[in-house]
Order: sequence, then structure tokens, then C-alpha cells
Amino acid sequence: MSTEDLPTNWGRWGDHDQLGTLNLIDDAARARAALEVRDGVSVSLARATRPTALTAGLSPVATPARMPAPVLQMVNFNGFDPHAITDSLLINTHNAGLTHLDAVTHQPVDGSVYPGVPLREAVTPTGVGHGSADAFTGGILTRGVLLDLAPDGDSLPQETLVGAEDLDAALERTGTSLHPGDAIVIRGGWDIDQPLDQAVPGLSLDAVGWLHEHDVSVYVGDIGDARPLLTPMPLHKVALARLGMPLVDVAQLDGLASTCADRQRWSFLLVLAPPRILGTTGLPVNPLAVF
Repeated sequence: MSTEDLPTNWGRWGDHDQLGTLNLIDDAARARAALEVRDGVSVSLARATRPTALTAGLSPVATPARMPAPVLQMVNFNGFDPHAITDSLLINTHNAGLTHLDAVTHQPVDGSVYPGVPLREAVTPTGVGHGSADAFTGGILTRGVLLDLAPDGDSLPQETLVGAEDLDAALERTGTSLHPGDAIVIRGGWDIDQPLDQAVPGLSLDAVGWLHEHDVSVYVGDIGDARPLLTPMPLHKVALARLGMPLVDVAQLDGLASTCADRQRWSFLLVLAPPRILGTTGLPVNPLAVF
């Protein structure tokens, strides 16, 4: 597929838009999402991340095979009786060991970031001025739909490339339908915090085209872009960078899959409330599914 054939939302909501596909979440979409709450059960979609001690993390943590530690911690305690205990955290946001929300500036294409703003105007060494995660810090509330590609606690084969037909089949199994502004949550049954030279399953360009055709607002997954990496990366270089679709990377979805199977309901209220830290390329997030 040539660059000219790739789906894009550049210009769809204006030349300086920062919300991307979040524009699809209107009042009707939020009201529809609220109707999914029936018994008040809440499930976290975030993986548990244990910090690495800052002193240990100062030794070489990055190798050709693994990423740096997702969170480094320094507990401000010297052994004496303090008035309070505090700590400092150094967060490596875009890490396969940390559930996080990608801002649209995270992935530039052809020297620009969504929706065509020159990279040098959008990002400086002191922070992100356009397309940062600021756009998400008011919170994201919409209807979520789980597509479990490996039901019954199974896992996708290592080198699976998920296509549109796989998403159609998974949606048909749910017995539900999608509406513009819905979020898609995709479970492949994987922990992708693996050596970077290990193959992992992921979505194809065809699957990203499916997300675009269905006006999906947010992608949440325990799989993302396949390894070895495709060119262009379907989720990061097309869905995020060209469609302006926020990505929640490294979700933990086994609990959600069990809850959906128990209730025979695969739709729910999805709530994302990232911290209000300004000028970032992404933020840690704890997605909540509420039934």
C-alpha cells in the first residue's frame, strides 16, 4: 500500500486539531456509554508495574534485547523517624512494561505530526506544544467493546497478523454492534514486555482500515504493532499519526475477558482519566471498564 493510499484524518477536523478521533465522542456517544452501567462492577485494564529502585536502575538497563525500566523509584527515607514518607518516580512512558496512553505527537510522519503540523513547531526540548496528552486530561468516557481474538483464556500464535476479517469474526461473536465514537479493546492474550527481537502478534494495515471505517475513537490492546515491525507500523504510524487515534498500549485484559464471558456482555462504559501533566508525548493510564 502506497503512502497516498493510507487512511488519514488530516484536515477532517481542522488544520490544528489535537483531539483526533476523540472528536467522534459526542454527547450522544457518552450518553450511550452511560447506559452500559447496570450493576456497578468495575475492572481495571492496566497491568501492575513494579518500580525498579533508582539506585539499581542507574546501572545499564537498556540492551539490544530489552527496553529500559518502565518506572524508577527513589524512596525519600534515610532510616530516621520522618514526618512523612515520600518518593520520586522517573517514568519511561512508552514502555512495554507500563500501560500508557499515546498522544498524537508521539509518532511524526514526513516531518510533521497530526494533522500536518511541522514537527519543529509542535515539539521543543522543553515540552510539547501541539498534540500533547493535554488533550486527553479532561478525561475520556465512551462505550467500549471487547474483541477477544483468543477466547477462553487462549493466546494468539506468535506470528499472527490480525486482519479485518478477524475483527469482523470477533465482533460477530459478541452479538453486539459498533457505533461511531466507540472504543475497541482487543485481547490477543499476550504480555508484550518481551525481548525486542522476539516475534509478537499485531494488527495489519487492513485491520487499521477497519478501525477507520467503523469510526473507532480509541484503541486499547494487549497487542499492538507486530514484531518484527512492519513498514509503516499500522497502529503507531497510521492509526495514531495519520488518523489521530489515541492508543492505549500494554493493557492487561484477562480480567476484562473473564468479566465479559461471565456476563455474556462484551460492551461497557470505558473511562480513561490520565493525570493532568502538561506538554507530554503520552501518560500512564489506568483504564476502567464499568458494567
